Amino acid sequence: MVELAGIIILGILAQWVAWKLKIPAILPLILIGLFVGPIAAEFLSADGTKWIEPRWNGEEGLFPGGSLFFFVSLAISIILFEGGLTLKKGEIKNVGPVITKLITVGSIVTFFGAAIAAHYIFYLSWEISFLFSALIIVTGPTVITPILRNIPLKKDVSAVLKWEGILIDPIGALVAVLVFEFISVDAGGEFTKTAFIEFGKIVLFGTTFGFTFAHGLNLILNRNWVPHYLMNVFALAAVLGVFILADEFAHESGLLAVVVMGMVLGNSKSPYLKELLYFKESLSVLLISILFILLAADINFEDLLLIYNWNTVILFSVVVFVIRPIGVFLSTQGSNLKLKEKLFISWVGPRGIVAAGIASLFGLKLAEDGVPGAEYITPLVFMIVLGTVILNATTARMFAKIVGVFLTESRGILIVGASKLPRLLAHYLEKNGRHVVLIDSNQNNIAKANELGLEAMNTNIYSDKLLDNIELNDMGFLLALTGNTDINKYAIKQFGDKFGENGSYRLLTSTEMHETSEMPIEGVFSYTDDFNSLTNVINKYPSIQEIKLKDKDHYYDLIEISSKDPDIIPLFIKDNDNDLFVVKADKEETLENLEPGWKLVYIGKPFDVETVKNETNGGKTNLN
Repeated sequence: MVELAGIIILGILAQWVAWKLKIPAILPLILIGLFVGPIAAEFLSADGTKWIEPRWNGEEGLFPGGSLFFFVSLAISIILFEGGLTLKKGEIKNVGPVITKLITVGSIVTFFGAAIAAHYIFYLSWEISFLFSALIIVTGPTVITPILRNIPLKKDVSAVLKWEGILIDPIGALVAVLVFEFISVDAGGEFTKTAFIEFGKIVLFGTTFGFTFAHGLNLILNRNWVPHYLMNVFALAAVLGVFILADEFAHESGLLAVVVMGMVLGNSKSPYLKELLYFKESLSVLLISILFILLAADINFEDLLLIYNWNTVILFSVVVFVIRPIGVFLSTQGSNLKLKEKLFISWVGPRGIVAAGIASLFGLKLAEDGVPGAEYITPLVFMIVLGTVILNATTARMFAKIVGVFLTESRGILIVGASKLPRLLAHYLEKNGRHVVLIDSNQNNIAKANELGLEAMNTNIYSDKLLDNIELNDMGFLLALTGNTDINKYAIKQFGDKFGENGSYRLLTSTEMHETSEMPIEGVFSYTDDFNSLTNVINKYPSIQEIKLKDKDHYYDLIEISSKDPDIIPLFIKDNDNDLFVVKADKEETLENLEPGWKLVYIGKPFDVETVKNETNGGKTNLN
């Protein structure tokens, strides 16, 4: 009982430490497992026993007989199903040729390159070598995101690394499952006609069961045949049922079935998909926390000694410094990425949870079946995982600065809200060369923003996941422009330091405008215009105007006119280099270095100091 409770406590503690230190959770999980397992047995226990013994040895241990293998199998099936849910056909089409090549050409290079390296460096059989190479194809968002979270990068670079990790997870898992099943049909290594038939049965039943039961589960959920409170656990039972059923018809086809099931269900239009995915993510966190402490603890010190030699260093160096760059440069050939960006993508390729988890499962199974060289699978893959995570976690920021992809100034603009006002501003800002991202929980607003070609994310402002989005690393300004005061205040408080290092601003409320005390310093645009009045002006004059400034007096005259006319609301000041500066709610505050030729950017009707009529000295952007 103490060991079971200890694993859960240590696992969640490791997850918290990873969150706090902003490192991949797999690192503390495996280190804790190795500490309470082989390290404790070798150096800390007087009688040579592990502090946590996963397998029953006759006197102590958690799982008797082959039950450890069964638990790992079921846990991996759930994790792979959750990974399959994240793979969308539309994402593959939209991520661009570079990412498509990375998950195809790059995977092929890794698959064959690492297999050749493992075969000739460790003298492993070709079957085991290809299984090793299949397992280290995957990177994964759970290891990429924490490493890149605090490295300001150009949007294209962070997008490539993010989408490679997301898309390659289930693809790599599928390749590894197929290779494992190809080996397991004939443990003797001689692939006869019967072996190929068995392999065909595995592929046939795995894909058929996964495809069929995914549509069946989708039908059941969409027709509300299961009450809402049972929906998530019913889906969990369905996944486990498909895994076991497929295995009964064709041995070892269960993992393939759940991967296919996840992919098919993830590409359905089920309204319950988001909630189902959220539940599976939470469950995966718990399973991963338990699983990797168990798997690392199950390794014996003799297994570690197998790779305690220079061959391990050579294999690691070939995988990281030769095979990865070759895959990246072949995949990015002919793209718009610069040499320094290709070098950085080549450097950052940490292996993740799927690789370590499946490696332990397959290594355990093949070793029990007596396949020669199977004992190398788990320690070698764990070495690649730990080595790449530690290398990238400690050097990625420094390497970004060395090769010149580190953004010294964050000029992106994150706008909270995607209604008409934010869309109008975003369109203008993008035309002036700024990277703008809109976030909103209203899908209708997001759809309208996307129709205008704007980058918009359907997300909840109260979700911590916003902080994990590596594509927002270049954000330096935060504008909270929703009609909800609480959301605007929360956005400034929660995300101002992260996304608003150069300035965090929000709309003021009508109550704040009438208070006689000091106004909030984050107020933007006006002390007399709230969300409703701004929206009313946009509805009458759906355009952004510019007026050239002659001098400071001219600016003050324009500000005075706008303060008396509710249909004129200043927004920005644009200098001669097209840099934009927010007009704060205190409009009397201006720039000391204002020069002739600068422009006042505003919403409303055209006006001029002399005529105050329908004349303008600047351009116009209209978003009807």
